[in-house]
Amino acid sequence: MKPRRRVKKANNMPKVKTKKIITKRFRITKKGKVLRGQSFHRHLNSKKSSRRRRKLGRVVLTGKFHARKIRKALGVRTNKKVAPKK
Repeated sequence: MKPRRRVKKANNMPKVKTKKIITKRFRITKKGKVLRGQSFHRHLNSKKSSRRRRKLGRVVLTGKFHARKIRKALGVRTNKKVAPKK
């Protein structure tokens, strides 16, 4: 008696690949907020004040419109509900 061959199920949906450049430029917090680094901090810093340079070095939140697109490109679910802390 011949052994049965396993038949693979037809999976027509392609896998969602993450955009690698977005993984390098953005971070997602536990609550799903998107963080990004600020621009204008790489060069020509001598004419910028030290206060401005300090502030440009910080990580800031991305706006809601762009955050949604970034999450989608990363393949992160947006409908997660976080339980309130007790």
